[in-house]
Amino acid sequence: MKFSIAAITAALVASALSPAYCKPTPHMPPQEAMSAIAFLSGPNATVSGTVTFKQPDPSSATQIFANLTGLTEGKHGIHVHQFGDLSNGCASLGPHYNPFNHTHGGPEGEQRHAGDFGNIIANADGTATLNLTIDTIHLSGPFSILGRGIVLHSGEDDLGLGNSPLSNTTGNSGERSACGVIGYASITA
Repeated sequence: MKFSIAAITAALVASALSPAYCKPTPHMPPQEAMSAIAFLSGPNATVSGTVTFKQPDPSSATQIFANLTGLTEGKHGIHVHQFGDLSNGCASLGPHYNPFNHTHGGPEGEQRHAGDFGNIIANADGTATLNLTIDTIHLSGPFSILGRGIVLHSGEDDLGLGNSPLSNTTGNSGERSACGVIGYASITA
């Protein structure tokens, strides 16, 4: 009797792990690279650009690349915000995306909102690029940033280290200069 129970258990385990059982279904999509993009623009149409996101697989960190123009020279805070609602411009995107209820911080800080990217630095000609890899955001799963907003702020993000009352919530990074909604992109984007 012991042998037959062990044999049945082994057969069930083997069938559960067989390639036929592990094929993707509509409820279990294939584990592949994902890509997203946001087109940013400001209310006065001076600031514009793109932010792209790439995640090689669901367990990998997400790579973020930004190319922006029309900025004032210096540092500007950039963050993922809670909503993807542009019905009232950048104002309707809500607060920073913060699914774990942490205080504001920088991209390397232990305590930070999931979408705290720190600062992007604009040159004298108003152009800025960002290349960042971060493990607190994902393009799939329950904490996906797809459909959420991204905001470029007018001032420097103090990374939660300043003396302002806004330091722990927004990094005291000023007005919303430009924004967009993060959406699926082709994998080659």
